[in-house]
Amino acid sequence: MQHVIGEDRNQFQIIYLEQLVPENSWARVIDLFVDLLPLAELGFKHSTTQNEGRPPYDPAMLLKLYLYGYKYSIRSSRKLEHACKVNVELWWLLKGLTPSFRTIAYFRKENSNAFTATFKRFVLMLKDLDLIEGETIAIDSFKIFAQNSIRKNFTQKKIDRHLDYIDKKVAEYEAQLDESDAEDKAMLKEKIQLKLNRRKKYEELNKALKDSGESQISLTDKDARALMLTNNISGIGFNIQAAADAKNKLLIHSHIGGTTDKRELATVALEVQELLGKDTFNTLSDAGYSTGDQLSLCKDSGICTYSSPMPSTTPYDNCLPLSSFIYNNEGNCYTCPSGERMTCGSGWINRGHYKSKIYKTKACKNCQKRKICTQNKGGRIIERSEFQDIIDENNRRVLDNPDYYKLRRAIIEHPFGTLKRQWGFTFTLMRGKKNAMSEAYILMIIYNLKRCLSIMGEKDFRNKIKSHYFHYLYYYTLFCCQFNCENNSHYLKINFMRA
Repeated sequence: MQHVIGEDRNQFQIIYLEQLVPENSWARVIDLFVDLLPLAELGFKHSTTQNEGRPPYDPAMLLKLYLYGYKYSIRSSRKLEHACKVNVELWWLLKGLTPSFRTIAYFRKENSNAFTATFKRFVLMLKDLDLIEGETIAIDSFKIFAQNSIRKNFTQKKIDRHLDYIDKKVAEYEAQLDESDAEDKAMLKEKIQLKLNRRKKYEELNKALKDSGESQISLTDKDARALMLTNNISGIGFNIQAAADAKNKLLIHSHIGGTTDKRELATVALEVQELLGKDTFNTLSDAGYSTGDQLSLCKDSGICTYSSPMPSTTPYDNCLPLSSFIYNNEGNCYTCPSGERMTCGSGWINRGHYKSKIYKTKACKNCQKRKICTQNKGGRIIERSEFQDIIDENNRRVLDNPDYYKLRRAIIEHPFGTLKRQWGFTFTLMRGKKNAMSEAYILMIIYNLKRCLSIMGEKDFRNKIKSHYFHYLYYYTLFCCQFNCENNSHYLKINFMRA
């Protein structure tokens, strides 16, 4: 019996690329999607060409390359260059073009704003197709590693520790000088000079940190920060905030926030509100977002928050919990478990992002429950934020609607699992917030495209985005004809996209 025999390598063959790419190929989906995007309007460089000079690559081709490569976890510019030469679907998609890795890398670096605009444009398209409802928005964050090691990240404490170590070693070497011979003295002086040179570098770092006003400084990627990543593993990276719509679990917003989620709820919610043009909607978020000032900003804008209550904290494990104390809104006082009134002074205490008042009572001195209530010599103290009423209102909503709040995980955490586990987005190849977000937006566009194909089916999705494009093009042309003014047409174009 003979083996299965392949084709003769020296045999001349005619290859028909159209036949080699299946009808349901991912390459065909992104080919249609990118061809319908107004790349010049979105801000992609070289979307328009000039008569003189060397012609550039069409940005549509490079965008298609990235949308194809990131789907299959091919993110490096050199790997993408290699894929252009060996991947049959990319031969078809790029029409035989093989851009160099530099061209591929610079396209991603130079079009960070265009990637942002493309993602938002796609979100508005999905809203027009009734795939995004905008009634319930789940908000959460995930962390990725940056191109910056822990050794290249410094805090004030870390710098001071290095300076103290250098000073101790210099003092130790200087103490050994008197007891050493000539050869050892020369070696010790060389070590002292080396330490002093290092000290100058740390002094420069110390000055740069103080001048920046930040709590830490990174040398390789200045925007990267020390974060607590998964399973209590610390690393240098970015905290990416994201929001997803409940109707079809489609991602609608993303940005890089601070090292924690405390100041991010209102930022995300207000940007979603502006993008979707919604007067009011509900947000679902975990306890990390439950800060009074953020809940207040959302309420003032008509956004109803369902943010998991922060656990009640007491200074000691054996103290009575805060829930044992009843607040009287009319009398502005607390009633302790012993029935005593806890009152506050007239002044507010500034806590940075909020103000608070301190409540206490003199009855603690002779109270029989003192041992189980507090170990503070001055008696039990309760601090109440100026936003406590809004916090309590949010907490009641969550506790009264547990099934509704449970939707948060199903809406927002599934996309994170796809991006990180399936497509390997646990680190960024780029430096800087804007460039790191370019990668995030590419993957989020891909995720939304894949979700649309699953929801609508490939044929229906193709027909609807074509119909949407021609519908938009018709009305935009009509408006531009009626208002033959550059400023007016630009204004109408933007507002029609938002409609």
